Amino acid sequence: MTRVALPASSLTRHIEREGEPGQRPLDFRLIARMLEHTRPSASMRFWLLVTVVLRAFQMPALTWIVAAVIRGPVAAGDAAGVTLGAVIYALLAISTQVVLHFRQRLALQLGEAVVNDLRNRLFAHIMRMPMKWFHNNRIGRVISRMTSDMEDIRIGVQEILYVSLVQVGQMLIAAAAMIWYDWTLFLIVLGLAPVIWFTNQRFHRQLSTGLRDMRESFSRVTATLVESVVGIRVTQGFVRHEQNSEMFHQLAEDHSKYNTAVLKTQGTFLPLLELNSQVFVALLLLVGGYRVLTPGYSTDIGDMVGFFFMANLFFSPISILGNQYNQAMTAMAGAERLFRLLDTEPEWSDVPDAKALRPIRGHVELRGVTFGYHPDQPVLREVNFHALPGETIALVGHTGSGKSSIINLVARFYLPNKGQVLIDGQDIRTVTGESLHRQMGIVLQQNFLFCGTVADNIRFSRPDATDAEIMQVLEELDCTDLLVNLPNGLNTAVGEGGSSLSSGQKQLICFARAMLANPAILILDEATSSIDSATEARLQQALQVLLRGRTSFVVAHRLSTIRNASQVLVLDHGQIVEHGRHDELITLDGIYAGLYRRFVEQ
Repeated sequence: MTRVALPASSLTRHIEREGEPGQRPLDFRLIARMLEHTRPSASMRFWLLVTVVLRAFQMPALTWIVAAVIRGPVAAGDAAGVTLGAVIYALLAISTQVVLHFRQRLALQLGEAVVNDLRNRLFAHIMRMPMKWFHNNRIGRVISRMTSDMEDIRIGVQEILYVSLVQVGQMLIAAAAMIWYDWTLFLIVLGLAPVIWFTNQRFHRQLSTGLRDMRESFSRVTATLVESVVGIRVTQGFVRHEQNSEMFHQLAEDHSKYNTAVLKTQGTFLPLLELNSQVFVALLLLVGGYRVLTPGYSTDIGDMVGFFFMANLFFSPISILGNQYNQAMTAMAGAERLFRLLDTEPEWSDVPDAKALRPIRGHVELRGVTFGYHPDQPVLREVNFHALPGETIALVGHTGSGKSSIINLVARFYLPNKGQVLIDGQDIRTVTGESLHRQMGIVLQQNFLFCGTVADNIRFSRPDATDAEIMQVLEELDCTDLLVNLPNGLNTAVGEGGSSLSSGQKQLICFARAMLANPAILILDEATSSIDSATEARLQQALQVLLRGRTSFVVAHRLSTIRNASQVLVLDHGQIVEHGRHDELITLDGIYAGLYRRFVEQ
């Protein structure tokens, strides 16, 4: 396929970096924090550590038995001793596999317990974030935290730490045995330490940076993939296949570049560690052989054999530890990103002394409210109005005049930069969000349905509602036939995002969902925008009944839905420029009258 070249500016938003601060390659604060999440599984963690200690001793013990049999019974020609040694070796070998089984099993269970806990905490944390946070963070990056970063932490908890402890323990025991065999030869082994340290210093920062870049680029790939799938209708409708493919191609190529750089670094780091080990083994062989063959040295062939067995056991974990180090870098990158999200406090939340809102009458007041999604760009300026209990307030104005901003403030999706939003005389800052939202129903312009049946989606506002209560709401809305006549009635699956339903049917389900909650305050934001004129006409009478006794805020471009409003607030550039009833504003012959005339002429 011929790719369409895109200007660099079109990719800026998609390839932008998160600007994450740097960190130390091995951040022990992050390690301690990951281990902190194992505390609820303290018993499991204890037995896992027991298996780690046993495993660290078992492998050197097997090697020691082989060396002892060679030095003793084999050298002496003792067949019974050789047989006894073989039996002991076999029994110990069987025990190592039993211990390995439980070590792996407990590690997997511990890793799953930690990841399950973190997933729940992360999800709960995300659900507490205010709307502004969701507007500023791409969904793909959030998904990346919950998937790839979470799996990196799983590997860090269940694999890296405990495998490394086994290998380090094995090296320490082998080192002790080598000192016991011949401490002078062990001095040569100690010469390996500065070589390993220098090698690590050379590569660990490079690996840390590369792995972080790789994870960031994967996050961008995920974010773009999610956007492309969610917006597939727009993509196909505007024939954006090739342009989007080119955009994704460049993001994937960006990720591949970072991934390749990491693999190249790892491909150099691990062979260097192994080469160093082999060079030192050759040096040990040369010096050890000289000491055995030269008279005057106390080293004998039996000690030499035992020493080399232990040296092999000492050097073999080095490449394993190098691989674990690489995985640790990945785990650090994932933990850094995930814990940063967990540490991101909501821009605002319930105040410490917030009180639950008692059953409300529905008196809503905006007093001197100024608000902007960006503080230096206000969209509402010194807005004041009262909505008495049971009144229907219609919000009218051109696009961008501030209608949706007002209902966002009433619903406490945002807080004003200046002024107060009062409900029954209480500032919404001083009450709990949960107690407010339980007494509020909302139908947005962009209706959203969850996976499940029609009944499940209607019942979303009141999980304990019976089928009879759902049917009663549908009858009041005068739309029973539109939903009951679906292939499986109210048990019809709505599909992903309601894909199996018409726009009008989805909107009606959202209406029923809001009405089932029996809210004191009802918000309808372009609520009839997806309903055809015939369906809208059927709803008008039902809406008047359902709105009675509730304080309602109605945002609509269709002026026919707001003729009977108690108040019509006309907004222009974030200010209320006209207010009154429909007939009064028509007589005034101002902005509202002009909007109405254009509507009638359509």
